[in-house]
Amino acid sequence: MSTYFAKAADIEHKWYVIDAAGLPLGRLATEAARILRGKHKPIFTPNVDTGDHVIVINADQTLLTGNKLETKVYRTHSGYPGGLKETSYKKLMQTRPERAVEHAIKGMLPHNSLGAQMYGKLKVYRGAEHPHQAQKPEVWNVAWQREGGR
Repeated sequence: MSTYFAKAADIEHKWYVIDAAGLPLGRLATEAARILRGKHKPIFTPNVDTGDHVIVINADQTLLTGNKLETKVYRTHSGYPGGLKETSYKKLMQTRPERAVEHAIKGMLPHNSLGAQMYGKLKVYRGAEHPHQAQKPEVWNVAWQREGGR
């Protein structure tokens, strides 16, 4: 028996909705990255984009556990001397919570062109509304949440 390798023509990309309300940011990010990567499918192949599209709603209601809201910092650099900009996650979660969720998920994807392709299938929205009803997304229940937490 030979090893199965998924071909691009064999892959069917579904759409899933994850409700981020009340979920810790890290656990939400790992679950979304797993779906984007395709690790939940039996045809998973590391060098092929077998993942599905993910819509994250209620990004403004994600939680940061412990003291991370005050101590964690989001950094960007323009590339020029003195171009470092730092924003606390407290301010980031108030102004652009969808950016904080995108940043967490992007960090858990491969850092290459395949990861960029997977990241393109991620849509994050602040509230409960999203414009992707035509794709008929299915609701994804986070496994550890169904089991009552860890």
